[in-house]
Amino acid sequence: MTQSNAVSTTALRTFPLFHGLSDDTLAAVARSAMMRRVPRGQSVMHAGERTDYVYFVLTGSLKVVVSDEDGREVILSILGQGELFGEMGMFGEQPRSASVIAVMPSDLVMIAKQDFRTIMHDNFEVAWRIMCNLADRLRNADRKIESLALMDVYGRVARLLLEMSEDVQGETVVVRKITKQDIAKMIGASREMVSRVMKDLGAQGLIEETARGIVLRERLQEL
Repeated sequence: MTQSNAVSTTALRTFPLFHGLSDDTLAAVARSAMMRRVPRGQSVMHAGERTDYVYFVLTGSLKVVVSDEDGREVILSILGQGELFGEMGMFGEQPRSASVIAVMPSDLVMIAKQDFRTIMHDNFEVAWRIMCNLADRLRNADRKIESLALMDVYGRVARLLLEMSEDVQGETVVVRKITKQDIAKMIGASREMVSRVMKDLGAQGLIEETARGIVLRERLQEL
């Protein structure tokens, strides 16, 4: 792990949370921020630890996981560029509720909890965006509970792919690298079942696995 105090305002502007803030405000945030490089497979935080920092993903990808005493793992989400984690620690002193592990080498911007609380206190827009982010997370959790309770594996795979997709030159594509094992851990199914479902979806022309990602066809939303 390497850290440096050099975080530019240009880097901060890549995060939606800081869009539209003044140069002076961004400069103040930059003075409180540090960079951290995380190798693939390394943990950034562990469930049960104290909440010390808020993290922003500048490059790379990380998974948010919970596991039991037998090592069985459930992936709560996959984080990519522009996303943040650890912000729940701004509201109370509870320990971390999940672990975060780098899926690939990742560059993170990190801000100490107390410094971030000061930023929120001094900038209502930042505080408002944090609250909106938490509301989005709650809605996503509600959708996941609904999916697990009411959908079969086909529906759960389809919903996850749609939620992870983005528009790429007019097509709906899951650009982030995600394995079938990770999909299985995110939807509560076996890897073998996910492989069968993905193969079947491909045979039906609902998805296409390509070098640039998983291309989703419009009919997939009907599942």
